[in-house]
Amino acid sequence: MTKDAIVVGAGPVGLMLAGELRLGGADVAVYEKLPAPSGESRGVGFTRRAAEVFDQRQLLDRFGDVEWAQGHFGGVRIDFGKLDDNHFSVRGIPQFQTEEILEAWLRELGVTVHRNHEITGFRQDADQVTVQFTGPDGAGEESARYLAGCDGARSLVRNLAGIGFPGWGATRGMYMADVVGSHVRPRPIGERVEGGMVMAFDLQNGVDRIVIHDENLRPHEDRSTLRFTDIANAWQRMTGESLHHAEVRWISSFTDTTRQASAYRAGRVFLAGDAAHIHMPAGAQGMSVGVQDAVNLGWKLAADIAGWAPRGLLDTYHSERHPVGRMLMRNTRAQTRLYLSGAQMEPLRQVMGELVQIPEVARHLAGIVSGLDVRYDMGGATHPLAGLRLPPDLVLQRAGAGPVRIAELLHTGRPVLVVGEGGAAGEETVHRARGWADRVDVARGTWDDAAAGGTQLPQAALLRPDGYVAWAAPGSDSLPAALERWFGRSRTTARAA
Repeated sequence: MTKDAIVVGAGPVGLMLAGELRLGGADVAVYEKLPAPSGESRGVGFTRRAAEVFDQRQLLDRFGDVEWAQGHFGGVRIDFGKLDDNHFSVRGIPQFQTEEILEAWLRELGVTVHRNHEITGFRQDADQVTVQFTGPDGAGEESARYLAGCDGARSLVRNLAGIGFPGWGATRGMYMADVVGSHVRPRPIGERVEGGMVMAFDLQNGVDRIVIHDENLRPHEDRSTLRFTDIANAWQRMTGESLHHAEVRWISSFTDTTRQASAYRAGRVFLAGDAAHIHMPAGAQGMSVGVQDAVNLGWKLAADIAGWAPRGLLDTYHSERHPVGRMLMRNTRAQTRLYLSGAQMEPLRQVMGELVQIPEVARHLAGIVSGLDVRYDMGGATHPLAGLRLPPDLVLQRAGAGPVRIAELLHTGRPVLVVGEGGAAGEETVHRARGWADRVDVARGTWDDAAAGGTQLPQAALLRPDGYVAWAAPGSDSLPAALERWFGRSRTTARAA
């Protein structure tokens, strides 16, 4: 039996994509070569936009009481509290916890993660992709309409699809370790010392995350030769403090290698997350951007599988997310230079510290690191909110149904037409969308001005499943045209055809 989609990789991005596909009605399978979750956590949090994505799918509450953190750009602090929008990120959530939450969500949705199944190849034709794998019962094959590679920086799917991975090779390396009982002084956003930078912060349950950048350290691509003694020696050399007595939970190394896939699609094969873009860790952006890749791609693939996707919808995955990846590479390379360069960079750091006191500059940099600056091209949509996400904490007061947050309207993963105006104008807006009632939900009410903050409230807004505004009123563009552009022909038009 042919699946609708196969996702390769059970990290946060692959799990999120599988969930999005299932919400859209697709029959999806996840293949993961590891026999069990690794328990490792290169990522230890996520950006504001990623938090909103989890909130849209009723997942954020599963993380419990999270710690909201201030941000920085290359070590230059940004006071998020002075900005109109909420840019605070989530800190202290190890990646393995994110994976546990997402995999539990998949089980609830009826999606199986096939662990200890390694993809060895695939072939595609005009109708499907056939994947070869090895598993506990030997070699096998499975076919699907689409294949998604969420299999990391060394992506086999990307390589076999013939997609290039241009960029910049490693010029500097860093050590990382999770330890217990280190008793070192906290340095939550890093501290420059002679010869490099060191960072230390409480990760969770008494575990400290240690990060070291030694200017004399060559890029350490082969982690198999790394020992904790190397890390402890470097820490003592640079800080005068000893880590040698600490209990070691995990060690790793990484570099500033920065690359992006030349295309996010090759026929029926798609890439997301680290398979599509890698960079030096900076502000929890890597996993966060990957999760946003998954949410952008998931509803579009599901729409195509369900048969209502308009022509060209799948191509908007690359046209929307590739520029985001390109900007990610630019900002992380800039942050790396600013953050990790020596004393010669100090004058620029001082100037940047002065610039971030200007609200417009702070807002721009905060938007970059939080993910709230992403804006997509919505064609003819002219409202100021078009292409941006609608803030999830906006409240719609519904007659007889009570208040509802925008994020709650998106829990089902379906498009939503939010109508915040009453009377004949509101009735007309709802009437114009009646031909899409099978795939677009309608929520009517009045806006709660107290929850709006500085947001310019629209009379009505058409939200894609990923939370971005495809159309809003007042505007010069047509609601039916926007509905057809993103969600296919109306039932009336389809029957007439």
